[in-house]
Amino acid sequence: MSKLIARFAKDESGATAIEYGLIAALISVALITGATSLGTSLNNTFQDISSKMVDAENAN
Repeated sequence: MSKLIARFAKDESGATAIEYGLIAALISVALITGATSLGTSLNNTFQDISSKMVDAENAN
């Protein structure tokens, strides 16, 4: 019984799985943040192009 408890105390596979889970979560947050920022930037760019096209059409 003491060998079983000692082996359980030395087992670090659960801690490794938690670490990998935390790393995956951080990478996911970084990707979501980057995608949101890129989407906002692209939206602003297309809005600017659209307004310039409307202005050019009205100038003619």
